[in-house]
Amino acid sequence: MAHPKHKVSSTRRDKRRTHYKAVAPTLATCSNCGAAILFHRVCPECGFYRGKKAMEVKGQ
Repeated sequence: MAHPKHKVSSTRRDKRRTHYKAVAPTLATCSNCGAAILFHRVCPECGFYRGKKAMEVKGQ
């Protein structure tokens, strides 16, 4: 394990961590019902995926 000889300052430490950016997931609209969904996922509102019925949704 490394044994540093000197303390790493907060500025130097924070500069090393600047490349990370938290981003919100990209949303698409369902072609069947128009709800906002994640890409490559079945719509939780209507159960359609790429224009075809993929699963039954409870409560319909």
